[in-house]
Amino acid sequence: QVTLWLKKIYGDMPIPKYEVNERTVDILHEVMECNEERDKDVSLLIEDMKDWATKYEVEAKYWQDILGESLGLSIGSLSQEATTAFNDLVESAVALEVEDTSLTSFYCAINYMTSELFKTQLKNREMELKLKTLAKKLASALMMEKQLEEDIKKIEESQEAENAKAQSRSKNLKFLEAKSEDLKIRIRDAEKKLIATGLDQSLTHEALMKSSEELAALQKEIEPLKKEVKSYYDLPPVIIYSTVLL
Repeated sequence: QVTLWLKKIYGDMPIPKYEVNERTVDILHEVMECNEERDKDVSLLIEDMKDWATKYEVEAKYWQDILGESLGLSIGSLSQEATTAFNDLVESAVALEVEDTSLTSFYCAINYMTSELFKTQLKNREMELKLKTLAKKLASALMMEKQLEEDIKKIEESQEAENAKAQSRSKNLKFLEAKSEDLKIRIRDAEKKLIATGLDQSLTHEALMKSSEELAALQKEIEPLKKEVKSYYDLPPVIIYSTVLL
């Protein structure tokens, strides 16, 4: 619907490019509805005026026939001034949509048309204000969309950099894991060779690691005893008096 409306508005001219998304389409659809509503009101007013003009033409023909038959009056028998006055009167009656040509009808019609004119002008101002508001919303939506595109681009670039770093870390980790495994194999092979040459097994890597763990456990066990012994250092010295018997 929005595309067809834009083609109708611009005709043979190319439609300006715009980003098609849900928000911009909703705003354009709202503008389209406002425009179509105003066009519909104008069309209805035009059709109504045409109906009144046809009605008055028929009525004028009726009275023209009566005046011609009864009084022998015709347009040709009137003076130029009278003809001009009658034409002005008819055109005014058709424009004002009055039932007859009395002054009361003319005054009422003029007051009514003036009131309708003020209402139409007020409605047009409201529609213009609404269109301006929608235009601002559309501009804001386009700016927001542009900012989002820039943010998405930055995030994608940052994500690519993080992926590159992650791949580099993964390669380094695999290299270190392979290197560690290779070193373990070399250590085991070296220990086997040393043991074969008569090395004490208590000096192997596994034995030393086990001894280190046992030493750490013993240090943890004697830590409370050290604290307890240290508390005795703060006590005053004990002096023993001996009694000399005379």
